[in-house]
Amino acid sequence: MITSTGNTKVRRLVSLERKAKLRYSEGVFIVEGLKMFLEAPKELIEEVYVSEGFLAKNPPELLNNTSYEIVSDAVFQKVSDTQTPQGILCVMKMPKYSLKALLEKRRQLFLLLEDLQDPGNLGTIFRAGEGAGVDGVIMTKNTVDIFNPKVIRSTMGSIYRVPFVITDDILKAIADLQAGGVTVYAAHLKESADYDLQDYTKSTAFLIGNEAGGLKAATADKADCYIKIPMKGQVESLNAAVASSVLLYEAARQNKKNC
Repeated sequence: MITSTGNTKVRRLVSLERKAKLRYSEGVFIVEGLKMFLEAPKELIEEVYVSEGFLAKNPPELLNNTSYEIVSDAVFQKVSDTQTPQGILCVMKMPKYSLKALLEKRRQLFLLLEDLQDPGNLGTIFRAGEGAGVDGVIMTKNTVDIFNPKVIRSTMGSIYRVPFVITDDILKAIADLQAGGVTVYAAHLKESADYDLQDYTKSTAFLIGNEAGGLKAATADKADCYIKIPMKGQVESLNAAVASSVLLYEAARQNKKNC
Protein backbone atom coordinates (compact mmCIF):
# COMPACT_ATOMS: atom_id res chain seq x y z
CA MET A 1 0.00 0.00 0.00
CA ILE A 2 1.27 3.46 -0.93
CA THR A 3 1.27 5.60 2.21
CA SER A 4 3.49 8.54 1.27
CA THR A 5 2.37 11.62 -0.65
CA GLY A 6 5.97 11.92 -1.79
CA ASN A 7 5.73 8.63 -3.70
CA THR A 8 6.69 9.01 -7.38
CA LYS A 9 3.38 7.58 -8.60
CA VAL A 10 1.43 9.89 -6.32
CA ARG A 11 3.31 12.96 -7.52
CA ARG A 12 2.62 11.94 -11.13
CA LEU A 13 -1.11 11.53 -10.45
CA VAL A 14 -1.29 14.98 -8.89
CA SER A 15 0.52 16.46 -11.89
CA LEU A 16 -1.82 14.70 -14.34
CA GLU A 17 -4.79 16.18 -12.50
CA ARG A 18 -3.38 19.70 -12.73
CA LYS A 19 -1.33 19.92 -15.94
CA ALA A 20 -2.88 19.58 -19.39
CA LYS A 21 0.57 19.61 -21.00
CA LEU A 22 1.59 16.48 -19.10
CA ARG A 23 -1.70 14.75 -19.92
CA TYR A 24 -1.20 15.31 -23.62
CA SER A 25 2.50 14.42 -23.58
CA GLU A 26 1.63 11.05 -22.00
CA GLY A 27 -1.63 10.64 -23.89
CA VAL A 28 -3.58 9.88 -20.71
CA PHE A 29 -6.18 11.44 -18.43
CA ILE A 30 -7.68 10.71 -15.02
CA VAL A 31 -11.22 9.74 -14.08
CA GLU A 32 -12.58 9.35 -10.56
CA GLY A 33 -15.49 7.51 -9.03
CA LEU A 34 -17.05 4.06 -9.20
CA LYS A 35 -19.46 4.93 -12.03
CA MET A 36 -16.63 6.26 -14.18
CA PHE A 37 -14.63 3.09 -13.49
CA LEU A 38 -17.48 0.69 -14.23
CA GLU A 39 -18.39 2.44 -17.50
CA ALA A 40 -14.79 2.86 -18.69
CA PRO A 41 -13.83 0.93 -21.85
CA LYS A 42 -11.49 -1.75 -20.57
CA GLU A 43 -9.07 -1.26 -23.44
CA LEU A 44 -8.49 2.35 -22.36
CA ILE A 45 -7.76 1.63 -18.68
CA GLU A 46 -4.04 1.84 -17.91
CA GLU A 47 -3.91 2.06 -14.11
CA VAL A 48 -6.38 1.80 -11.23
CA TYR A 49 -5.86 3.13 -7.70
CA VAL A 50 -8.18 2.44 -4.79
CA SER A 51 -8.13 3.68 -1.22
CA GLU A 52 -8.02 1.42 1.82
CA GLY A 53 -11.40 2.86 2.81
CA PHE A 54 -12.90 1.86 -0.55
CA LEU A 55 -11.73 -1.74 -0.10
CA ALA A 56 -13.13 -1.84 3.42
CA LYS A 57 -16.61 -0.94 2.12
CA ASN A 58 -16.67 -2.77 -1.23
CA PRO A 59 -15.94 -6.36 -2.24
CA PRO A 60 -12.93 -6.89 -4.55
CA GLU A 61 -15.29 -8.51 -7.07
CA LEU A 62 -16.63 -5.03 -7.81
CA LEU A 63 -13.37 -4.30 -9.57
CA ASN A 64 -14.07 -6.95 -12.24
CA ASN A 65 -10.67 -8.66 -11.94
CA THR A 66 -8.91 -5.41 -12.86
CA SER A 67 -5.41 -4.99 -11.45
CA TYR A 68 -5.16 -2.13 -8.95
CA GLU A 69 -2.87 -0.47 -6.45
CA ILE A 70 -3.95 0.39 -2.92
CA VAL A 71 -3.22 3.79 -1.40
CA SER A 72 -3.95 5.08 2.08
CA ASP A 73 -7.00 7.28 2.56
CA ALA A 74 -4.75 10.27 3.22
CA VAL A 75 -2.84 9.72 -0.02
CA PHE A 76 -6.05 9.29 -1.99
CA GLN A 77 -7.32 12.59 -0.60
CA LYS A 78 -4.12 14.17 -1.90
CA VAL A 79 -4.54 12.90 -5.46
CA SER A 80 -8.31 13.37 -5.65
CA ASP A 81 -9.85 16.39 -7.36
CA THR A 82 -13.05 16.16 -5.29
CA GLN A 83 -14.00 17.22 -1.77
CA THR A 84 -15.45 13.81 -0.89
CA PRO A 85 -13.50 11.19 -2.85
CA GLN A 86 -15.17 7.88 -3.65
CA GLY A 87 -11.88 6.06 -3.31
CA ILE A 88 -11.27 4.83 -6.85
CA LEU A 89 -9.30 6.54 -9.61
CA CYS A 90 -8.22 5.43 -13.09
CA VAL A 91 -5.53 6.56 -15.50
CA MET A 92 -7.04 6.25 -18.98
CA LYS A 93 -5.63 6.36 -22.51
CA MET A 94 -6.95 9.27 -24.54
CA PRO A 95 -9.36 8.08 -27.25
CA LYS A 96 -8.62 9.15 -30.82
CA TYR A 97 -11.17 10.20 -33.46
CA SER A 98 -11.00 11.88 -36.86
CA LEU A 99 -13.47 14.17 -38.59
CA LYS A 100 -13.09 12.12 -41.76
CA ALA A 101 -14.30 9.00 -39.98
CA LEU A 102 -17.19 10.87 -38.36
CA LEU A 103 -18.40 12.08 -41.75
CA GLU A 104 -18.80 8.54 -43.09
CA LYS A 105 -22.30 8.13 -41.61
CA ARG A 106 -25.27 8.73 -43.90
CA ARG A 107 -26.85 11.40 -41.71
CA GLN A 108 -24.99 13.25 -38.99
CA LEU A 109 -25.61 15.62 -36.11
CA PHE A 110 -22.65 17.66 -34.90
CA LEU A 111 -21.78 20.42 -32.47
CA LEU A 112 -18.99 22.89 -33.23
CA LEU A 113 -17.71 24.74 -30.16
CA GLU A 114 -15.59 27.87 -30.43
CA ASP A 115 -13.47 28.75 -27.39
CA LEU A 116 -15.85 27.66 -24.61
CA GLN A 117 -14.20 28.21 -21.22
CA ASP A 118 -16.50 26.80 -18.57
CA PRO A 119 -15.75 23.15 -17.62
CA GLY A 120 -19.31 22.56 -16.46
CA ASN A 121 -20.71 23.82 -19.75
CA LEU A 122 -18.51 21.52 -21.81
CA GLY A 123 -19.26 18.49 -19.67
CA THR A 124 -23.01 19.18 -19.77
CA ILE A 125 -22.86 19.58 -23.54
CA PHE A 126 -21.37 16.10 -23.84
CA ARG A 127 -24.12 14.64 -21.64
CA ALA A 128 -26.86 16.42 -23.59
CA GLY A 129 -25.17 15.45 -26.83
CA GLU A 130 -25.19 11.79 -25.95
CA GLY A 131 -28.83 11.99 -24.90
CA ALA A 132 -29.83 13.66 -28.17
CA GLY A 133 -27.78 11.31 -30.33
CA VAL A 134 -25.01 13.65 -31.44
CA ASP A 135 -22.47 12.03 -33.75
CA GLY A 136 -19.55 14.19 -32.74
CA VAL A 137 -18.35 17.35 -31.00
CA ILE A 138 -15.74 19.49 -32.72
CA MET A 139 -13.87 21.94 -30.50
CA THR A 140 -11.30 24.65 -31.06
CA LYS A 141 -7.96 24.15 -29.33
CA ASN A 142 -8.76 27.21 -27.19
CA THR A 143 -11.83 25.51 -25.73
CA VAL A 144 -11.38 24.34 -22.12
CA ASP A 145 -9.49 21.04 -22.08
CA ILE A 146 -11.88 18.13 -22.52
CA PHE A 147 -9.62 16.11 -20.21
CA ASN A 148 -9.78 18.66 -17.40
CA PRO A 149 -11.00 16.72 -14.32
CA LYS A 150 -13.94 19.08 -13.85
CA VAL A 151 -15.05 18.54 -17.44
CA ILE A 152 -14.64 14.76 -17.12
CA ARG A 153 -16.74 14.74 -13.97
CA SER A 154 -19.47 16.82 -15.62
CA THR A 155 -19.76 14.43 -18.56
CA MET A 156 -20.94 11.67 -16.19
CA GLY A 157 -19.42 9.03 -18.49
CA SER A 158 -20.41 10.56 -21.84
CA ILE A 159 -16.71 11.25 -22.48
CA TYR A 160 -16.43 7.52 -23.23
CA ARG A 161 -19.22 7.45 -25.80
CA VAL A 162 -19.36 10.79 -27.61
CA PRO A 163 -16.72 11.14 -30.33
CA PHE A 164 -14.85 14.43 -30.39
CA VAL A 165 -12.23 16.25 -32.42
CA ILE A 166 -10.02 19.15 -31.36
CA THR A 167 -9.23 21.39 -34.32
CA ASP A 168 -6.56 24.01 -34.94
CA ASP A 169 -8.68 25.54 -37.70
CA ILE A 170 -12.43 25.76 -37.11
CA LEU A 171 -12.97 27.47 -40.47
CA LYS A 172 -11.51 24.44 -42.24
CA ALA A 173 -13.59 22.12 -40.06
CA ILE A 174 -16.74 24.01 -41.09
CA ALA A 175 -15.71 23.79 -44.75
CA ASP A 176 -15.06 20.04 -44.41
CA LEU A 177 -18.50 19.53 -42.89
CA GLN A 178 -20.18 21.53 -45.63
CA ALA A 179 -18.25 19.61 -48.29
CA GLY A 180 -19.60 16.44 -46.68
CA GLY A 181 -23.17 17.64 -47.08
CA VAL A 182 -23.65 19.03 -43.56
CA THR A 183 -25.66 22.25 -43.12
CA VAL A 184 -24.03 24.47 -40.49
CA TYR A 185 -26.27 26.65 -38.29
CA ALA A 186 -24.70 29.40 -36.19
CA ALA A 187 -26.37 30.26 -32.88
CA HIS A 188 -26.36 34.02 -33.33
CA LEU A 189 -28.53 37.02 -32.46
CA LYS A 190 -27.80 39.03 -35.61
CA GLU A 191 -30.49 38.77 -38.30
CA SER A 192 -31.32 35.24 -37.18
CA ALA A 193 -34.25 32.95 -37.90
CA ASP A 194 -36.06 31.17 -35.07
CA TYR A 195 -34.41 27.83 -34.45
CA ASP A 196 -37.66 25.82 -34.48
CA LEU A 197 -38.57 26.94 -38.00
CA GLN A 198 -35.58 25.21 -39.59
CA ASP A 199 -35.28 21.71 -41.08
CA TYR A 200 -32.73 19.53 -39.26
CA THR A 201 -33.75 16.22 -40.83
CA LYS A 202 -30.64 16.20 -43.01
CA SER A 203 -27.02 16.28 -41.81
CA THR A 204 -26.77 19.21 -39.40
CA ALA A 205 -24.18 21.01 -37.30
CA PHE A 206 -24.77 23.69 -34.67
CA LEU A 207 -22.08 26.29 -34.14
CA ILE A 208 -21.83 27.58 -30.53
CA GLY A 209 -19.59 30.44 -29.43
CA ASN A 210 -17.72 31.52 -26.33
CA GLU A 211 -19.84 32.16 -23.22
CA ALA A 212 -18.90 35.85 -22.97
CA GLY A 213 -18.16 36.91 -26.53
CA GLY A 214 -20.19 34.53 -28.67
CA LEU A 215 -18.94 33.48 -32.08
CA LYS A 216 -16.17 35.37 -33.84
CA ALA A 217 -17.46 37.22 -36.88
CA ALA A 218 -15.22 35.28 -39.26
CA THR A 219 -16.51 31.99 -37.86
CA ALA A 220 -20.19 32.94 -37.90
CA ASP A 221 -19.86 34.16 -41.50
CA LYS A 222 -19.01 30.62 -42.63
CA ALA A 223 -22.34 29.24 -41.42
CA ASP A 224 -25.14 28.48 -43.84
CA CYS A 225 -27.76 30.07 -41.60
CA TYR A 226 -28.03 32.12 -38.40
CA ILE A 227 -30.53 30.84 -35.84
CA LYS A 228 -31.71 32.05 -32.46
CA ILE A 229 -33.75 30.77 -29.54
CA PRO A 230 -36.49 33.36 -28.89
CA MET A 231 -36.35 34.90 -25.42
CA LYS A 232 -39.10 36.41 -23.28
CA GLY A 233 -38.64 38.87 -20.45
CA GLN A 234 -35.29 40.65 -20.33
CA VAL A 235 -33.14 37.59 -20.99
CA GLU A 236 -30.93 38.07 -24.04
CA SER A 237 -29.64 34.53 -24.41
CA LEU A 238 -29.16 31.15 -22.73
CA ASN A 239 -25.84 29.80 -21.60
CA ALA A 240 -23.87 27.62 -24.02
CA ALA A 241 -24.86 24.29 -22.48
CA VAL A 242 -28.58 25.10 -22.31
CA ALA A 243 -28.63 26.53 -25.84
CA SER A 244 -26.81 23.48 -27.18
CA SER A 245 -29.29 21.19 -25.46
CA VAL A 246 -32.31 23.02 -26.89
CA LEU A 247 -30.92 22.87 -30.43
CA LEU A 248 -29.81 19.24 -30.22
CA TYR A 249 -33.15 18.05 -28.89
CA GLU A 250 -35.05 19.94 -31.56
CA ALA A 251 -32.96 18.13 -34.16
CA ALA A 252 -33.58 14.83 -32.34
CA ARG A 253 -37.33 15.54 -32.23
CA GLN A 254 -37.48 16.26 -35.95
CA ASN A 255 -35.51 13.15 -36.85
CA LYS A 256 -37.61 10.93 -34.61
CA LYS A 257 -40.72 12.28 -36.32
CA ASN A 258 -39.28 11.56 -39.74
CA CYS A 259 -37.87 8.08 -39.04
